Amino acid sequence: MRTTNAPLALDMAPLRSEFRNPVAERNFQLHHLADTQAQLRVTFLFCSFFYLAFAITDVIWMGYTTHSALLVGARLLVVAIALTSLLLLRRFPRSLAMARIVATVTEVAACAGFLLIAAWRSSEFSLHAISMAILIIVLYIYIPNRLVYALAVAVTATIGFVLLARLLGTMREVELATMATLLALANVFGYVAARRYQLLWRDEFRAQTVLKNLSVRDPLTGCYNRRHLHDQLLETELSRAQRYRLSLTVIMCDLDHFKTVNDSFGHHGGDAVLVAFAGLMQAMTRDSIDSVVRYGGEEFLLILPETDLRGGVQLAERLRQALASNPIAHGEHLIRATASFGVASIDFSEPDSIVAQQTMIATADQLLYAAKEGGRNQVCALQLP
Repeated sequence: MRTTNAPLALDMAPLRSEFRNPVAERNFQLHHLADTQAQLRVTFLFCSFFYLAFAITDVIWMGYTTHSALLVGARLLVVAIALTSLLLLRRFPRSLAMARIVATVTEVAACAGFLLIAAWRSSEFSLHAISMAILIIVLYIYIPNRLVYALAVAVTATIGFVLLARLLGTMREVELATMATLLALANVFGYVAARRYQLLWRDEFRAQTVLKNLSVRDPLTGCYNRRHLHDQLLETELSRAQRYRLSLTVIMCDLDHFKTVNDSFGHHGGDAVLVAFAGLMQAMTRDSIDSVVRYGGEEFLLILPETDLRGGVQLAERLRQALASNPIAHGEHLIRATASFGVASIDFSEPDSIVAQQTMIATADQLLYAAKEGGRNQVCALQLP
C-alpha cells in the first residue's frame, strides 16, 4: 500500500517521546542528524577532558600505586572509546544507526568506567554519589540518544552504583537510603527534562511538516498539488532519468462525466469520488517511488520513474478496471464512475532522447483527450522519441 502521497500520522508515544509512525520518527531523526552529531562531538570532547582530568584525584587519594595506575588506564580506555566514536561519526556522517550506536556504546563505557572507579575507591561513596548524579544528567540531556536507551543505561548504572555502595562502602543504612533516593530523583528529573525536550523538538518538526504538506499537497485528496509538480517534482524525476538513462512514464487521467456526478449527488458526492479515486491510485502505485498529483479539478497525473510504456499502460488498465468495477459508497448511494487515461513514456537509455516537462505533460494530455474522444473509459498511449 502507498503511503508517500498522503501526510504521515504524526501522533506521539508519550512515554518513549517518539512518533508512533516509524517513518515519521526516522524522518525526524534524519532531519536533526547533523545537529545530533555536532552535539555528540561537543559532549564527547568536553566529557573526555574532565573524565581524564579526574585521574589526578585517583593519584591524590590512592598515591602512586598499581590500583591508581589501573584506574588511569580505565579512564584512558573510556576516553579512547569516546574518541573512536568521534572518528566513526566522521566516517559515517549520514548514518542514523551509527549515531545511535556510538551514543549508546559511549554511555555504557562511561558508566562502566565510573563504577570501576567507585569500586576501587570504595571509601568515598558519598562523594561518588555527587559525580553519579552529574553522570545521570549527562546521560539524559547532553548525549543525544533515544530516550528509552538513555533510561535503560542510567537506571542500570544507578542500581549498580547503589549495590556497590551497599557491598563495598561504609555508609550507614540511613545514609545509603538517602543516597539511593537522591539518585532516583536525579533519574526522574533527568527523564522528565529529556522527555520535555524530545516532545518540544518533535512538536516543532510536526508543525514544519504540516506547513510543508499544506504547501505541496491537495487538502482534499492528500496528493501532491500542481504547484509542487511544476516547481520541483517532475523536473527532479526528469533529471534523474536523464542522468541514469532510465525510462520515465506519466499518466494523465480524468474522471468521466464528473459534472454529472456533481449534479446527481452534490459536491459531497463528487468529493467522495475524488477521494476514492485518489486512494485507488495511491494504493496501486509504488511506495516512495511513484507520485500522484491532483492536476486540477477531476484530473490527476501519475509520475512513474523507472517505468516503460508497457508498464504504464498496464497500470492505467488496472486503474481503469478497478474504478469501473467498484462503485463508490456515498451515504445510501453507490456512485459508479469511470476514468480515461493518457500514457506518455520516454526511454532515456537512448542517447538522443531529450524532452521537457511541458512536452511530456502536453503529450499525456493530448492522449487523454483522444481517449475522451474515443468514447471514454479507455487508455491511449504513446512512446515519445
